[in-house]
Amino acid sequence: MDQTQQPALRWKQEAGQLAATYITDGMIVGLGTGSTATEAIKAIGMRVRAGLRITAVSTSDRSSALAGQLGIPLVELDSVLSIDVTIDGADEIDPASFILIKGLGGALLREKLIALATKMEIIVADDSKLVRTLGAHAPVPVEVEMFGWRHTQTRLEQLGCRPVLRPGTPGADARTAPYITDNGHYILDCHFGLIQDPVGLAHAIKSLSGVVEHGLFIGLAHRLVIAGPGGIRVWDRPAPLDNLPLPQA
Repeated sequence: MDQTQQPALRWKQEAGQLAATYITDGMIVGLGTGSTATEAIKAIGMRVRAGLRITAVSTSDRSSALAGQLGIPLVELDSVLSIDVTIDGADEIDPASFILIKGLGGALLREKLIALATKMEIIVADDSKLVRTLGAHAPVPVEVEMFGWRHTQTRLEQLGCRPVLRPGTPGADARTAPYITDNGHYILDCHFGLIQDPVGLAHAIKSLSGVVEHGLFIGLAHRLVIAGPGGIRVWDRPAPLDNLPLPQA
């Protein structure tokens, strides 16, 4: 393993392990997608083997496969009325507003549907994901219908971004081997640069025909578990956000 990667992996493991301690017997648990969420799933699996009784709903086929290997019982989202706790990652986090960019792992549609059904959405990450302004490092993933996707790409471009069709594997030609989501859609990674009005942008993207979902998560995260060289920090969503007229999707 690259020596420079070891601290980041350890921080992800620490964040995932701590988040897993918030789960108790009888809960319905949402399992996120991504490298840090994977560490949380592993920690949950260890607790299940030790006797923890839960039912889980997964945000991706990859996370479902891992849960199956670990003996975590899974059900479909529509078989439950709500989810007690979901543990998921993020690609960028504004800790002042708890607004996130998610979806670089390709599961943003299911992640958002599960977040909307969740009472306590816990976001786990290493502190490299914290930003002062969203868009500093990550594009906004937008899941789009395959049919007419180039027209959707043009409409997104008119919002002021550079939308790039995601390839199926790094370095592949996206035109011949595009990434296809678990729900059978393409993803356009939209490079907006610094996003000064994420709420307005979320509305604008979602209003476009051909768009299935976007990776701006607004008003959905309740707790942040962030690990780094200074240890683990846990923040709960500030009360003022609850009083703002923010969209839930």
